[in-house]
Amino acid sequence: MKIVITGSSGFVGGHFVDKCFGLGYEVFPVDIKEGFDMTNWNQVRTIDQFDLLVHLAAKLFSHDGSFNSHDLYLTNIVSTLNALELCKIRNAKMIFISSYVYGLPKNLPIREDHPASSFNPYTESKIIGERLCLKYNQYHGLPISIIRPFNLYGKGLNEELLIPTVIRGAKKGKIIVDDQRPKRDYLYISDFVDLLSGLSVYDQAGCEIFNAGSGVSYSVEKVIETVCSMYDHEIEVHSRNRQRENEIFETRADISKAMKLINWKPAVSLVEGLGLMINETKFSRAK
Repeated sequence: MKIVITGSSGFVGGHFVDKCFGLGYEVFPVDIKEGFDMTNWNQVRTIDQFDLLVHLAAKLFSHDGSFNSHDLYLTNIVSTLNALELCKIRNAKMIFISSYVYGLPKNLPIREDHPASSFNPYTESKIIGERLCLKYNQYHGLPISIIRPFNLYGKGLNEELLIPTVIRGAKKGKIIVDDQRPKRDYLYISDFVDLLSGLSVYDQAGCEIFNAGSGVSYSVEKVIETVCSMYDHEIEVHSRNRQRENEIFETRADISKAMKLINWKPAVSLVEGLGLMINETKFSRAK
């Protein structure tokens, strides 16, 4: 099998490239860091025949206001459109990596048929990307899997996100967070790439949407408590008690669809995943 992986140098892309090589697949990595621009159709159309395209490439949203809305929409929407058109021409399958698109959940756990709701430009660009996928399947019969990951973590995760921040603080003996109450569904990166691997050989004709989570939610407080238990020195924990605007206090994925159709099940618990991440990032552990 030949697989094109866009965003191959990113957090998920790097792990999935390694997984594909391990499975003996032929991999064609695509990344803007290597000079390959998925928004440039003249460049995209040079990609030769393949069986599957996994579309991970995207610009992310920054809460500090440093992002550019025009660039984000242009990159995320046009790159997805080009990926779809290429798959149509090459008669190949596509896996589109979307995002958490449910906004404030009406019920828990959250099923794939829950209404989508954007709360920032990045989420909106992913919802638009999903609509393009649905229409390419409807009009052209393109087989597509859409994956909606909840909170992924593992080696190589952005250092500014919660879990790396907590681990870094634990090592130094002082953890500071804004709010310990919000609960999230965390999925370890190896479980996510296992889901991608299952979908890569999933026989389908339609456009299917799959949640990617653990099915369990944990509070910031629980994450901190778990990390601290892995060190033998005293660790101060401080909360600024600062609630974010439009905060969602709990997310939890219904993953029964992927379990049933792909025979996939998360294998790494939060305790195991945090322990692996601490070891992999070479932070000292005492227990």
